Amino acid sequence: MGHYHRPMSRAPTAPRFTNRLARETSPYLLQHAHNPVDWYPWGPEALAKARAEDKPIFLSIGYAACHWCHVMERESFEDEATAADLREGFVAIKVDREERPDLDHVYMTAVQAMTGSGGWPMSVFLTPEGKPFYGGTYFPNEPRHGMPSFRDVLAGVRRAWREERTEVEASGTRLVEALVGQRSAAEGGSIDRSVLEQAVASLEATFDARRGGWGGAPRFPQPMTIEFLLRRSAGRDGRPGGDGRALSMARRTLDAMADGGVHDQLGGGFHRYATDAEWLVPHFEQMLYDNAQLARVYVHAWQLTRDDRYREVAEGTLDYMSRELLTSDGAFAASQDADTQGKEGATFVWTASEVRDALGDTAALFSTAYGVTAAGNWEGTTILSRLRQDPQLSIEFGIPEHEVRSRLSDARAVLLRRRNERAQPARDDKALAAWNGLAIAAFADASALPGGERYRDLALRAAGAIMAGLQSPDGRLKRSWKDGRAAGEGVLEDYTHLADGLLALYEATFDERWFAAARDLMDLVLLHFADPSGGFFDTADDHEQLVTRPKDVQDNALPSGNAMATSVLLRLAALTGEGAYRSAAERALAQVTSFAGRYPNGFGQWLGALDFALASVVEIALVGDPDASETAALVATVRAGFRPNQVVALSDRGSVPASAIALLHDRPALDGRATAYVCRGFACRRPVTHPDELAAQLLEA
Repeated sequence: MGHYHRPMSRAPTAPRFTNRLARETSPYLLQHAHNPVDWYPWGPEALAKARAEDKPIFLSIGYAACHWCHVMERESFEDEATAADLREGFVAIKVDREERPDLDHVYMTAVQAMTGSGGWPMSVFLTPEGKPFYGGTYFPNEPRHGMPSFRDVLAGVRRAWREERTEVEASGTRLVEALVGQRSAAEGGSIDRSVLEQAVASLEATFDARRGGWGGAPRFPQPMTIEFLLRRSAGRDGRPGGDGRALSMARRTLDAMADGGVHDQLGGGFHRYATDAEWLVPHFEQMLYDNAQLARVYVHAWQLTRDDRYREVAEGTLDYMSRELLTSDGAFAASQDADTQGKEGATFVWTASEVRDALGDTAALFSTAYGVTAAGNWEGTTILSRLRQDPQLSIEFGIPEHEVRSRLSDARAVLLRRRNERAQPARDDKALAAWNGLAIAAFADASALPGGERYRDLALRAAGAIMAGLQSPDGRLKRSWKDGRAAGEGVLEDYTHLADGLLALYEATFDERWFAAARDLMDLVLLHFADPSGGFFDTADDHEQLVTRPKDVQDNALPSGNAMATSVLLRLAALTGEGAYRSAAERALAQVTSFAGRYPNGFGQWLGALDFALASVVEIALVGDPDASETAALVATVRAGFRPNQVVALSDRGSVPASAIALLHDRPALDGRATAYVCRGFACRRPVTHPDELAAQLLEA
């Protein structure tokens, strides 16, 4: 569990109000359980009430770490007059977007269509049948900045529902029809290598060479885009040797993020995004999915370049996750809030006097390195960012570089201890299947780092916890786990992201049960989520029926379920030779390739899948005792560097030949020695037993 330091308070008094959300497990819903608003969770009871009383639905969607969600709650949902307006004219439903990404996608798409933008909290008004007809995001409690007050919005919607009912319902019907049409519009394209070249050229044309990244403020980390660039820059030996443009963009962005205030310079890990274009001022919430993806991409950058800076950032991010987000049962919690005691970023910022008091003689060195000044760089305080690197500081302060590193390391430890004595941001403790899949993949891949066994063990523990807590006897997944209760039906990303994590865990441990679990999840995807026209729906065929069945293909903060399904299916095809997996992946790819080259920042996971689909994938079958040194030497050879377009399987030579992994079938050990088979399309070179011979075969086209 994380470390929490809460201020002393008076004995709690009984709340004046309690609504139905008090029975939920979601921390976000529980935050609203004592509002005077007569909240319902999404479900049959609320929908039946809206139909029976012929009232429109006010649907509010947000999440626990959302700053403006907290603001709207304080301003409006804790206000009794506003609560009375909602009770009189509406059925009020509160949804945690992290528990119900299907609802969030359907209604966010509607709000974006109505307003041209979206965000959270999402505020959308529905007919009793669930058709959206008006919406927005945050509404203030008083008119300001050109926005009406929330109570004025409520009054206007009630008046329209009463006086213009026919047009309101017609508008909702038209919008739903447009959403269905938008979902159905697929632009076919060929699976062609030119798409990859076009994507790199497009990224280069929009790249910010000075600051790293793409686009202006706010500036989001884009780990999937960076992963694609690392893929394009990797040579056959797992070292830089591909597209130099791609590597330059990837490294500049990784360096800029690592130096910026968006990276927690003391505790490791990353905040959600930077509100400026300099990576300095973060939105302070910390999400599991960001940190999992960023940890993994920094691991891969270290594997490719052997730059220890990337290893240190990866380790710091993984250590943050294991320190602050690990739950008591071994899974990972969803997030930490942006706010501490109602003030955004209060835990993380420093004054110059606080730094001097904590560090004494080292304060000048630290302040120069991390930008601490009397004036500060944000609201009179300093957000720490790395302004000077060790060689510059060595010259400036006249001390050796190793001493600079030592002093700064000690200073960071001192300040982190001081920071841990402050009030800490609240944590959303629910464990989500999809997000934990991303974390399992990151920790599994990090087993390649020096001393990486500790990360592998955390991946194993998380996988065991998620499978035990969220998988039903029939193999189907639930979405969320908290306080011993599983909630919500698993959506596409839960199956695909968890399968990806389990495949990574298989290659880190060679325990075949993780391969089997990943394959079983993807078989369920093909059975319950497949769209006959290609690709996959976000919800299963037996899921609750919404106004439209969502199908999101674009990568956002997380990889889309469609893109991850494609990635995992391609890897399964390489391990099993099953043509059905490859065919399903190619049908999905064909729907997006024309977009991916033109809009690469929105299709990073897809581009990685396309790169794999077009590659001459190296399939490596190892046979030998996993605990023997000669087997370990072969494993180390195939794991050297960053080789994204290979799959690896290992069988104990004494195991039953009927492995679930077809790549291992009929692969005997030579003369009782650990043996490697290097294959492409299941056509294998002569088996080898020496690491140098294996390395030579891996370099061949």
